[in-house]
Amino acid sequence: MAKFFMYGKYSQDALKGISPERTKKALDVITKSGGKVNSMYALLGKYDMVLITDFPAVADVMKASIALNKLTGISFVSFPAISIEEFDKISA
Repeated sequence: MAKFFMYGKYSQDALKGISPERTKKALDVITKSGGKVNSMYALLGKYDMVLITDFPAVADVMKASIALNKLTGISFVSFPAISIEEFDKISA
């Protein structure tokens, strides 16, 4: 599984629907898309949240992103990530 950072931005409508129940539904969407959420954080600045996730492939992240947008109105930008140790190995 590959690691992805998913940065989310709330729409005005998405702000109205914030609730623990919606968060649970969003986690279920990620699981059904083949992913796993390692952690989630609320942010200040350009993005409103970040999800640190694992997915089998880029297509699975895209599937989850689309489904999350339909469910919540939150748009996501996702970035693949590797550990610094892995980065050091491939850079050497």
